[in-house]
Amino acid sequence: MDISRRFFGGAVATGAAALTATALSACASDTGTTPAPATTTAGAALRTGSGANTTLGPVKQIDAGVLNIGYAEYGPATGQPVVLLHGWPYDPYSYADVGPILAGAGYRVLVPYLRGYGTTTFRDPQTVRNGQQSAIARDIVDFMDALHLDHAVLGGYDWGARTVDIIAALWPQRVKALVAVSGYLITQQAAQQQPLPPEAELGWWYQYYFATERGRLGYTRNRHDFNKLIWRNASPAWKFDDATYDRSATAFDNPDHVDIVISNYRWRLSLAPGEPQYDSYEQQLATGPAITVPTITLSSDFDGAARDGAAYRAKFTGKYEHRVLDGIGHNVPQEAPKPFAQAIIDADHL
Repeated sequence: MDISRRFFGGAVATGAAALTATALSACASDTGTTPAPATTTAGAALRTGSGANTTLGPVKQIDAGVLNIGYAEYGPATGQPVVLLHGWPYDPYSYADVGPILAGAGYRVLVPYLRGYGTTTFRDPQTVRNGQQSAIARDIVDFMDALHLDHAVLGGYDWGARTVDIIAALWPQRVKALVAVSGYLITQQAAQQQPLPPEAELGWWYQYYFATERGRLGYTRNRHDFNKLIWRNASPAWKFDDATYDRSATAFDNPDHVDIVISNYRWRLSLAPGEPQYDSYEQQLATGPAITVPTITLSSDFDGAARDGAAYRAKFTGKYEHRVLDGIGHNVPQEAPKPFAQAIIDADHL
């Protein structure tokens, strides 16, 4: 999951420091506070269709780079490809309702499990279980190569948004259009070393926990309940049931899951090394590269003071639109499948 520090990279100079505890309220604690009536009404309307589908259908497998990737597929093989990416602690079920909507509009929709999730496995048991951002992005480019997709519409949130941002920045020729929840999430490690205001640091509690061996052990033993807590805190107005959570929770039983999650969060804080083969990518990303492809960014209540998108607007230099989804939490595609699907369709036509 990603909170306010996502804007403390190249975006600091563009006003991201305006983020406050408001942006953290959804993930710092589960207060149980009832949203204001207008927000409740908007969220309820936007959630239409959420939970309509309770299966991904057959999960396919394909060798791609260092991985054998599991993925769900919807729609005609001849349709415009759309690749949709989940975040932590989630899985492709985030798109169980979005996929059929886009398939009905003629798109070929592909939803892979990221490394460390579900049926995605490493082809070589000796491969380093590395969760750094460019390794995950390279996985998805390899996935597209394996499926012979020259370019696709990409969409994602959380880790998925960071990944599609990176692909658009490093391989723009592979991206027809982009939908990124919470905007520009590319991590710049140097900026990650700068402290935030105390209330903001409180919201980052789980990343500090993961920086310790106690945290690794705790996540290993308690990941089911741990991740359910994250779901509740990141989407306090989304009243998902146990069955909905449990369908996704099986993805966290992947034998590499803990290693990938711990690596990802420690790498961001420069507490774990990356791999040399990704150094050139990280050097480019450290400059805060602009994204030139047609893009729609989405924000939700989770984004707090950053919900207007102003902090990252200058990072998107092509055709662009920003949309705010009042009353929706962090898992935008699962909470609000119709608005997310519409954003994919509209971005494709920007």
